[in-house]
Amino acid sequence: MDAIKMPTQEESSLLEAFGRLKSIAQATPYPALEMRRAWLGALERLIQENRETLIAAVNQDFGQRSAVETRLAELFPSLEAIRHARRHLKGWMKPERRRVSFWFMPASASVLPQPLGVVGVVVPWNYPLFLAFGPIVAALAAGNRVMVKMSEYTPATGALLSELALRYFGRDLLTVVNGGPELGQAFTRLPFDHLLFTGSTAVGRHVMRAAADNLTPVTLELGGKSPALVARGADLRRSAEAIVAGKLMNAGQTCVAPDYVLVNEKDCGLLLDEIRAAAARAYPTLADNPDYSAIINDRHYQRLQGWLEAARQAGARIDAVNPANENLAARRKFPLTLVQRCPDDCALMQEEIFGPILPIVAYDKFDEALGYINKRPRPLALYLFDNDPLRVERVLKETVSGGVSVNDTLLHVVQDDLPFGGVGPSGMGHYHAKEGFLAFSKLKPVFRQSRLSGSRLTRAPYGRTVEWLLKLMLRR
Repeated sequence: MDAIKMPTQEESSLLEAFGRLKSIAQATPYPALEMRRAWLGALERLIQENRETLIAAVNQDFGQRSAVETRLAELFPSLEAIRHARRHLKGWMKPERRRVSFWFMPASASVLPQPLGVVGVVVPWNYPLFLAFGPIVAALAAGNRVMVKMSEYTPATGALLSELALRYFGRDLLTVVNGGPELGQAFTRLPFDHLLFTGSTAVGRHVMRAAADNLTPVTLELGGKSPALVARGADLRRSAEAIVAGKLMNAGQTCVAPDYVLVNEKDCGLLLDEIRAAAARAYPTLADNPDYSAIINDRHYQRLQGWLEAARQAGARIDAVNPANENLAARRKFPLTLVQRCPDDCALMQEEIFGPILPIVAYDKFDEALGYINKRPRPLALYLFDNDPLRVERVLKETVSGGVSVNDTLLHVVQDDLPFGGVGPSGMGHYHAKEGFLAFSKLKPVFRQSRLSGSRLTRAPYGRTVEWLLKLMLRR
């Protein structure tokens, strides 16, 4: 007979925290508007009063993370999301009136957004603040309690957020837990009322399987190979600057970073020159440059080196943009590396790169470029550089992706009134903006009968009246 596996101390603490939040959610099933606004206000104070400590924790986890990038890409959008939610929360919570069919008048119908209960959030390592705070904002706005599992790759940030959550919220609203893969697996097996996971497609499949045992609904924010398509006639300098900015933010460790570039073969050489020049202007040095972030750990650094070497051996042309010709390995920094003629079966062309390596794919005709995108798994983001409105409309309607930025990169993600989410292999479901509030709410349909109801005329025992009504109701 197999021995019964006893839960570890970490798993027991996890179950205890979940049970406590579940009980509190059941005792307060519909928190009032002012209570939810107070929660969001406390989250804003948590960020504002601990900005430098949060920045330092992320920097410690990365070895070096640009403080400007942490403020720009993590703290700023988190605060904007809080302010947007507080400003619109009253309208989001208001029941939405719906039409009632002629046959059921004068009854009324509405949809009531109701809190689900306890929401689970699994946070990746690449943007540990923004990708924790964003879902927390949506879940709190919707009136839920929240449990957050931080990545084991960002232990300093995770420990700090756990401490701050306890200080600002106590034990009854928001719990942040830390641990390795085994704790992560136990976390995703909890019977949450909704589970949001941000991470790789491969791990996302495991998360979905674990959630299925409890029929827990999931929002999956995954990755994929997000293309940057440069059309003929686009401003190549502006396109290059935007591609470099999107690719080198956080040293390419961004789920919506441009993963590869499609450019017309007549423009390929010119665009490459512009990309090299834009990278050198933005980062004239790399090793001691506080604005250029390091790769998160040795494992990911070696992964990038291995994929690059495999591409080189397969005949790809490799071009590292290292303006000062520095030795970067000791600092775990990786230069922007342009890859041409990379075979399709190489990892660089099959897997999400998640680093500052940029394959360049030349095309002949625009339809060929669209076909290239559409033959591949649907990406989380698509970036189009084009000034032809008809071609732009074609790309928007003939490709499917999680989101699109036209003539820029990344910025659709931080628009407060736009949803964010993937499609197919790049994810399912949305959050941010009102869609985040709705994702963590049950849209409860409510029908209110009038005292003047005629519904009794359609009840058994059936007779001539119902036959007469049915002739009217089923008329051609």
